Amino acid sequence: METGGNSLPSGPDGVKRKVLYFYDPEVGNYYYGQGHPMKPHRIRMTHALLAHYGLLQHMQVHKPVPARDRDLCRFHADDYVNFLHNVTPETQQDQLRQLKRFNVGEDCPVFDGLFSFCQTYAGGSIGGAVKLNHGFCDIAINWAGGLHHAKKCEASGFCYVNDIVLAILELLKQHQRVLYVDIDIHHGDGVEEAFYTTDRVMTVSFHKFGDYFPGTGDIRDIGYSKGKYYSLNVPLDDGIDDEGYQYLFKPIISKVMEVFRPGAVVLQCGADSLSGDRLGCFNLSIKGHAECVKFMRSFNVPLLLLGGGGYTIRNVARCWCYETGVALGVEVDDKMPQHEYYEYFGPDYTLHVSPSNMENKNSRQLLLEIRKKLLDNLSKLEHAPSVQFQERQPDTELTEADEDQDDGDERWNSDSDMDIDEDRKLIIPSRVKREVIEPETKDPVCSMEVQIGTIEQTRGFDTATNETGVDVSPMPIDVPTVKVE
Repeated sequence: METGGNSLPSGPDGVKRKVLYFYDPEVGNYYYGQGHPMKPHRIRMTHALLAHYGLLQHMQVHKPVPARDRDLCRFHADDYVNFLHNVTPETQQDQLRQLKRFNVGEDCPVFDGLFSFCQTYAGGSIGGAVKLNHGFCDIAINWAGGLHHAKKCEASGFCYVNDIVLAILELLKQHQRVLYVDIDIHHGDGVEEAFYTTDRVMTVSFHKFGDYFPGTGDIRDIGYSKGKYYSLNVPLDDGIDDEGYQYLFKPIISKVMEVFRPGAVVLQCGADSLSGDRLGCFNLSIKGHAECVKFMRSFNVPLLLLGGGGYTIRNVARCWCYETGVALGVEVDDKMPQHEYYEYFGPDYTLHVSPSNMENKNSRQLLLEIRKKLLDNLSKLEHAPSVQFQERQPDTELTEADEDQDDGDERWNSDSDMDIDEDRKLIIPSRVKREVIEPETKDPVCSMEVQIGTIEQTRGFDTATNETGVDVSPMPIDVPTVKVE
């Protein structure tokens, strides 16, 4: 069951991959506000480590082209995107009704440059999917992306735009099937919900479950209609360690790859599942977390690596630096090089940190039962789904600003963009009334349709409306032409 995962070591003897890395020097300047645990500065710290470890020279480095409104509206509702585009800290008090409607305020505050931030991180993920679709790289990385909680019509859990859904929609233009794997400590609810009724996308989420944000991700949530058994949820308890995590991850993912046979994989590498995270309660080491990247890499399938959660920012930078090395097949020294954020990593100044001695509440019996249940669900999918699909070149074109064929060796100046900036609990939002926006007229060049469903469909509702009277029937979303400029 676990064959293949260790065939490509991350050291110098590992098979090399062509890796493309997206980074915008401005991303670290965005600031959610005083006391907020989400700090985009961690992306800049990660980049500094990559620069000083010499990893940037092993991959193509690209500044993401900002996603435009119409790119975001391939998944998100027009009025929601328009709200994000226009709201500012100065005008938000005049839009209290919309703030409540779109769940913007507490966990998801309005801050200076909010929409530009969304455009940047979404542009990196969409751009990575475009590059993979064109065969320009084997692995694309966007550590600023991976904001998996955002919904069609609302912000959630520090996430405003769901760059993952947008990237998957792009990949679906070239690939019959796309696999999404989420190793953030929080359930990947926004992505699961978006693809809950389709067999074109399989979602697999490993997460803390039980009195924990966002409250979804029960093992019994398996998908709906055509998507039945295409959602896998791996509910875990406090203190899961490397051994227990891989006891589940490797056999489940091996079976998924065997049965589903995806043409591309998106791996959300949320670092809040690491030991010692400010908001997390797992006990993974950086090497244990990175083993998931190493294992996914070993299948030789186009791979998009994204960031996500992670609130002890020195460990987030450590983790994503090491995982970039794993993607490249380059071993990274544990002794940290001197750089502008060196003091963050004292007193040891090493890349790796030891897990704690916290109690592991995941008994072997519990893990065995979870593994057995999920492998049993996968056995009900005897082979990859037969999908009517016409092979064609993706509609998204690469603009001159994004083209890397002539200057693929261009590098960022690693010393030009490094400024420093430096507690509260994650607030579980109340159930927000969800509004259904009818899709626009679709582009006739579309050759596939993704059904967008909601989790409520498995909660015992027999009709197309829930108790609030809001329509929760599946919403067809086509994939019109998108040009990232």
